[in-house]
Amino acid sequence: MRIAVLNGPNLNLLGQREPEVYGRTSLNEIESMVREAARPMGAEIQWFQTNHEGALVEAVQGLQDRADGALINAAAFTHSSLALRDALLAVRIPFVELHLSNIFAREPERRHSVIADLAVGMVTGFGAQSYVLALQALVGRLRAA
Repeated sequence: MRIAVLNGPNLNLLGQREPEVYGRTSLNEIESMVREAARPMGAEIQWFQTNHEGALVEAVQGLQDRADGALINAAAFTHSSLALRDALLAVRIPFVELHLSNIFAREPERRHSVIADLAVGMVTGFGAQSYVLALQALVGRLRAA
C-alpha cells in the first residue's frame, strides 16, 4: 500500500514556529514517526513538503497511479486554495485531511476548509499524533474498500 503525505507551507518550521500552537516536534521527527507507524501496517510512505501552492498542486496531480491514498496537511492552503481543491477533484484519490491544531478552535478564517468535503475524513487538534491517527484511519479505510 502506497501512502503519500503532502505538507503545505511553513510546516518546515515546525518545532520553532509558534510551539504553543503547533508543538515542539519538527517535521523531520513527524516523518520518522509516520514511517515507523507505517511499517507494521505494510504501508510505503512518500513524503513531500512545499511552501509553494503550485508545487503542492503538481504533487497532487502526480499521485494518480503512484499512491493508493494520501494524508494532506495543506496548512494555510486549506483555507484558500481552489487550485488545490481542483487538483484533488481531478485526481480523485482517497485522502485524510489533517491538522496539528484544532482549526475549529482558531481564528474564524481558519475554521473553513476548501478541501474537507472531498476528504474521506479529517483529523485535527492532536499535534504530531494527528499524522499517525490519520495514517491509521486511512489504512483502515483502504483495507475495508
